[in-house]
Amino acid sequence: MKKTHLAAALCALLAAGAAQAQSNVTLYGVLDGGLAYVNNVGGNKNTSTADGLQSGNRWGLKGSEDLGGGLSAVFTLENGFNLMNGTLGQSSREFGRQAFVGLSSKSLGTVTIGRQYDSVVDYVSGLTSAKQFATKLGAHVGDVDNLYNSFRLNNSIKYSSANYAGFTFGGLYSFSNQASTGANGTGFANNRAFSLGAAYANGPIKFGIGYLEVSTPSSAGNTGGAVTGDYSGDFYTTRIGTTSYGVDKQRVLATGGSYNFGPATVGVVYSNTQIKYLSGTGARVSNYELNGTYNLSPTLLLGLAYTYTDASTRSPALANLSPKYHQVNAAVDYLLSRRSDVYLVGIYQKAAGDATAASINGAGGASSTKSQAAVVAGLRHKF
Repeated sequence: MKKTHLAAALCALLAAGAAQAQSNVTLYGVLDGGLAYVNNVGGNKNTSTADGLQSGNRWGLKGSEDLGGGLSAVFTLENGFNLMNGTLGQSSREFGRQAFVGLSSKSLGTVTIGRQYDSVVDYVSGLTSAKQFATKLGAHVGDVDNLYNSFRLNNSIKYSSANYAGFTFGGLYSFSNQASTGANGTGFANNRAFSLGAAYANGPIKFGIGYLEVSTPSSAGNTGGAVTGDYSGDFYTTRIGTTSYGVDKQRVLATGGSYNFGPATVGVVYSNTQIKYLSGTGARVSNYELNGTYNLSPTLLLGLAYTYTDASTRSPALANLSPKYHQVNAAVDYLLSRRSDVYLVGIYQKAAGDATAASINGAGGASSTKSQAAVVAGLRHKF
């Protein structure tokens, strides 16, 4: 009888231990493709298939293991790809969108390490029209504020807090992975980054703020550092001239908020990007966005946004320039089911000031005039 009781107790303990260490893995993804028409790319009209318009195409694995006491081991592996030809995205990385492992506490928050999003993306990007309804073509000019997450951060350690009555916060440090050199230890800072942010969501109110600083990204020669391959922060090279002066520092401060009025939501977003070049020159880009959505029905969403971009550059070749851009995004999104939707989006951009051409993000190139328009239609399925 005693032996039976002992065996039963041992079985119960083993079962409890197995239950405590239970793990789960989820396969998920997004398939998004469509057609795009741009009225002027270098003076020519262009109609083409389009990949990942509303959401970047991806498949991923995420999982957790319960370690007991409210603590879990967590991981995410997320692959990005081109739906039209099947090739890898994010500079041909296997898991270019996200790749990290960490520990998560229900009360204290989560610490992860790997390739991850910065705090500007985590706490502010979801408030922009591009992320809500306007596709990647609706992003701010050149996405130099990274609010459409054109690039991720490698070698990063990240902390994300638990949710405290709607308030969340976090930070990230991304290592250069380079040994210190010289009297000032400059190697350690060659292509590193750090970021901080916070958000509040309660009832109809949402608010977010984030800061990102990248030091001497991949243009400085350290391809194993924080940013490489998909970096897109050089406003002068991509939007004004053809000569690259090498980015020394990029600093982004972004904030935004929204308020919900029943079926309608109104939001504002502001970002300021400061770029210092190795030559000592620089650029400043400020974006002011007003956006709104209206649900005509539970399955039909209308979206409208206006963004004013005010920039200034200082370069050895062109001295001081003040390019400006006006952009309007309009969209209709219809839910076919909980996982599938179809959308139609129109983008119009007008260059002003010293800007000589309009250049919608992801449209395939700059216009030969000061205006450019694009219309995209697509189908998105989530699994």
